[in-house]
Amino acid sequence: MAGYMVYWPQDRWKEIRDAGDSGPIRVVYGSIHARMPTIASIRVGDVVFPVTYMTKHLYVLARLPVTHRERAFDYTLRELGGQFSALIPENTALEYQQANGGFSYWSWDCKNYNCREAVPEGVRIIPASEQSGKPHLAHQEPFNCCSQWAVWGEAGSSIEPRLLPDERLPELRFGYPKSKEKALRFTANGSVLSSSLAATRRMNEETLEIFESLFGTPASLTN
Repeated sequence: MAGYMVYWPQDRWKEIRDAGDSGPIRVVYGSIHARMPTIASIRVGDVVFPVTYMTKHLYVLARLPVTHRERAFDYTLRELGGQFSALIPENTALEYQQANGGFSYWSWDCKNYNCREAVPEGVRIIPASEQSGKPHLAHQEPFNCCSQWAVWGEAGSSIEPRLLPDERLPELRFGYPKSKEKALRFTANGSVLSSSLAATRRMNEETLEIFESLFGTPASLTN
């Protein structure tokens, strides 16, 4: 089991809080953009900790043991009933009903077709009837376009800010193997540099224990 830290920007946390979404956390996404970094390295059996940085303090928002990993498109279509700007798989097109009652087709390679007959042969079409919205929590919607992967599980914690004590921040180490471990970087006034947070980071064992302690779950008991 490996532990990973992923960053949720302050506006992301505010959206979830304002929506009254306290979890339990069900899913974490990764995209091809820096705002929501890739999670391609996270595997089934790992644990993910979304964090945010507010008023010069680092807060751990949730703990998600990963039991499934799949394309974000497949997750959002099944669980949310829509694409939600997830990357469309190759050789797939989505059917959309237009205001005039007709249909258009948006394909994986960013092409739009005005009729079904124009869609190239071999492209799988997902009917509009299969894209009806389903009830879901706010955090289940990707907060950035082009989400690529989704990791999820059914034993996630509540979503709420848990302060990581400032004195412990210099102890945190990320990277694998041990020879590549790095600490967080700080500005001259003691703030954590954004570059230290703007990536999915694998924790070493000691850092994982610090994060797990916020949830009353010693890492030694989860291996």
